[in-house]
Amino acid sequence: MLTATNNEQITRTGPGTPMGDYLRRFWLPAITSRELPNPDCPPIRTSLLGEQLIAFRTTSGAVGLIQNACPHRGASLFFGRNEEEGLRCVYHGWKFDVAGACVDMPSEPAESNFKNKVTARAYPTLEKGGLIWVYMGPPELKPELPDYEWSRVPEGHVHVSRRIQECNFLQAIEGGIDSSHVPFLHGVLDPARQQSPNQKYLYGDKAPRLMVAKTDYGFAYGAQRNGEADSYYWRLTPFLFPFFTVIPGFTVTPDQPTDIDPASVTYSGHGWVPLDDYNCWMVTYSWNTSRPLDEGEGHPAHYVEMDKSLHSLANASNDYMIDREVQRTQTYTGIPNGSMQDAAIQETMGVIFDRTKEHLGTTDTAIINLRNMYLQATRDILEGAEPFLPRAPAAFRRRSVSAVLNREVPFEKALDYMRIPDHTRAATKATV
Repeated sequence: MLTATNNEQITRTGPGTPMGDYLRRFWLPAITSRELPNPDCPPIRTSLLGEQLIAFRTTSGAVGLIQNACPHRGASLFFGRNEEEGLRCVYHGWKFDVAGACVDMPSEPAESNFKNKVTARAYPTLEKGGLIWVYMGPPELKPELPDYEWSRVPEGHVHVSRRIQECNFLQAIEGGIDSSHVPFLHGVLDPARQQSPNQKYLYGDKAPRLMVAKTDYGFAYGAQRNGEADSYYWRLTPFLFPFFTVIPGFTVTPDQPTDIDPASVTYSGHGWVPLDDYNCWMVTYSWNTSRPLDEGEGHPAHYVEMDKSLHSLANASNDYMIDREVQRTQTYTGIPNGSMQDAAIQETMGVIFDRTKEHLGTTDTAIINLRNMYLQATRDILEGAEPFLPRAPAAFRRRSVSAVLNREVPFEKALDYMRIPDHTRAATKATV
């Protein structure tokens, strides 16, 4: 349980808030590359950390992320003309480049130097792994982009998507790092499916023991369940700061630990990026290091039906399309698509859940650890101290894994299965 003050401290992310200042110290996924498919294509609206922004791709292919309101009189730059390396406001023709500099001011006299005194708020971007990344913090503190594996594989080997989830980012994250909910919220009722190789341990032991280890990228947590008489079944997951996870992609066994080549597996994961205090972007990535992805492959979140505003068609207004007969006979919830099962629970908790009213148990260990790390980071921000900020890009080379291991293997040793060997970097496009 959190106090009301602490709950506010780690859920509010707008400009000037301690959590907002903390998250602005990281590279954040803003949009997908395919949302700006061509040079000089129409700009798009987006929002991050309570700021309304406009994204546009210039003639040379660079991506700008600029304030929505034109610095002149506040007209929306969404209606701007994307032309010749800049975005031109249609109200009076003022034009801005990707760095926010005003490069043309045709409504002022030709001899005027006023354009040199006007800038729009703009943020540096990087394009990698099918995403446009943005850094919104102090320029002098800008870090390198971490080596998330999904951002390093060749084009075609990764699929990324995003949609709006109508709740604060923190309760969405807390659902993502809650290993105990899987056989319940995402459960099936068919006994045969419950006994499949990748499911039988989840259903055989529904009360896992949670363990957490702090790391140089954030923390790792393990959900330990009973396996066979001499083994435990582990789900080992990295939490990559500030808000990324990876879902276990294959199972290691004690007798054949290399039965499956980890590089041949398709992995998936999520990031939950604050749009504002009441909504977040659920960013999903699926990737395979050894081959291109097939059509329809990857996490179910990629295939949630959405409207043009990136809201899911299944939502609170239609009870997330729950089918009570399916719930009675086939699945635990009756809600189609595992991603929407998560959304239904997290959104209907309220946009910002009142954590003074909760009762946490032993399986909430990872959630408690995350809150404590966020609280410490925001306290550091408030006190002018240096918060926890992973700085080594290679530290983020981690996968999640399921493992059936001898009971004598300790948690710390089991975490070794999450390491990723180095491989060739994917090309990166950068925008200053």
